[in-house]
Amino acid sequence: MKNGPVFFLGLFGAMALSWGSIMLANHQLGTLAPHFDENEGKAFPERSSGIAGRGQLVYADLGCAACHTQQVRRPDFGTDQARGWGERQSFARDYIHQTRVQLGESRVGPDLANLAGRKTPPDAEDLTNLLYAGKTLDPQSKSQHPTYKFLFETREVVGQRAANAVKVANLAPGMQVVPTERARALITYLLSLNNSYAYPSETAWNTVAAVAKEGEHKAPDAKGGADAKAAPAKEAGHK
Repeated sequence: MKNGPVFFLGLFGAMALSWGSIMLANHQLGTLAPHFDENEGKAFPERSSGIAGRGQLVYADLGCAACHTQQVRRPDFGTDQARGWGERQSFARDYIHQTRVQLGESRVGPDLANLAGRKTPPDAEDLTNLLYAGKTLDPQSKSQHPTYKFLFETREVVGQRAANAVKVANLAPGMQVVPTERARALITYLLSLNNSYAYPSETAWNTVAAVAKEGEHKAPDAKGGADAKAAPAKEAGHK
């Protein structure tokens, strides 16, 4: 090729630019630190407990990210907040303590980023029944959650019935169905998903962006105001 050196030089430059962009983004995200709230007396986001950490591994092992996301979008990018999935969008800082970030692939089911921080969050019993019976917890969802009965075991009642035993019809007398350690860890992990805390820096940035966007919509035109175009249509309606 006559332009071979130029081609390879351009190819090398493109790869170097891509690699540099990745390294820059990694540096920016890698230097993010928790925000310490003096009023609360603790840092956010909070670290998950040990069992919740094991639950995240179960979550990843079961492929839950194939049907659920963990990223609440801004109001102008979707209806996540209107659905009650979160009161604010997700930020990079929310994930700094997670070793395996489960952003998700699609939304067959609802977003789970703020599952425990919703106005009416599910409890351990709700999630236990969901995993065993596969009934959906979201009335807006048309999809049916699959059953994960392999996360449960049937065993004899010794003494009193377990507090977390599942109510199963036609079960043999003296037997009970209880969640395994994997199921308990997964439920603990799901109940730890709470990003309701608002970081001051991100909140300020969103406020500036929202004001700027609102200003664009309400910017006066050359004929005397933002409502000038709507006036003829309004008058036509009265006629």
